[in-house]
Amino acid sequence: MRNILSQLATAVFAIALGSFSALAQTSPLPPDIAAKLKELGRIIDPPKTQPLLAPLHEKEPYAGVKVERDIKYGGDERHLLDVFAPETAGTNRPVLIFVHGGGFTAGNKRSTPTSPFFDNIMLWAARNGMVGVNMTYRLAPQFAWPAGSEDTGSVVRWVAANVASRGGDPSRIFLAGHSAGAVHVANYVAHPQFHGPGGAGLAGVILISGIYDLTMGEASNAERVYFGTDASLYKDRSSLAGLLTSKVPLMITIAELDPPNFELQFNNLKDKACASARGCPRTFVLPEHSHISETYSINTKDTRLADELLAFVKTGK
Repeated sequence: MRNILSQLATAVFAIALGSFSALAQTSPLPPDIAAKLKELGRIIDPPKTQPLLAPLHEKEPYAGVKVERDIKYGGDERHLLDVFAPETAGTNRPVLIFVHGGGFTAGNKRSTPTSPFFDNIMLWAARNGMVGVNMTYRLAPQFAWPAGSEDTGSVVRWVAANVASRGGDPSRIFLAGHSAGAVHVANYVAHPQFHGPGGAGLAGVILISGIYDLTMGEASNAERVYFGTDASLYKDRSSLAGLLTSKVPLMITIAELDPPNFELQFNNLKDKACASARGCPRTFVLPEHSHISETYSINTKDTRLADELLAFVKTGK
């Protein structure tokens, strides 16, 4: 069934991509990188993708940005966050929290001590008048459902209590996640048991290539490691229903070269939201990019995804 759905989604998506052809002709992505991403195809391959985009990014020290690293927000060794803020004085800046991916069992707020990822997202936030918060969280299999969403909630509450002294506005916290990070973010928003006394505490949520309904086809190995093998629990452990009733402004995105299951999830959430009282979320499909390269594009000359994110932060819709 999953294969049939994927084939249908791919066919529909191919038609939709016709609208991107004119844009691709004037693409801000270097042609050689675009060609290599297309050659890699609709797969998830960080080792082959990182070297393509890493040269597009700056290296430390970062001019004009104050960086605080490895601040503890909880008791586990992975309960760490980084804060990036403009060096210029300012108050009441919007805050962007980013939650990395990694298939529930891997990943970090920074791939290596010299990697530009995901400092690139924090630099972009700081250089666009925000305070950026880059977090990491406990991993499966040692920490399964709902550890990722619990940790996300802990960071939201840490930011609410501590960001004002760093120039941020605790009433304008935007929470973004990519891949498994998007799953943790979505589940945090969708399940009130993870919220603090004041509710979700968010001005907006950004979901980049996530999974929102575990009942759509067979769960992947990574999903079973985190969510468990009992499929009867998947509906309650999915975020779809809660996202449709949440009042938090919502943006969802995918990449043109995302694997088909991410298209299915994107379209399903979009369609159901548009048919619900929530109304249509802000949506965007990033041309030419893959599941991995989409977040790597942020803070480069390819501003297509970054521009959409900034518009959402500025308008809340």
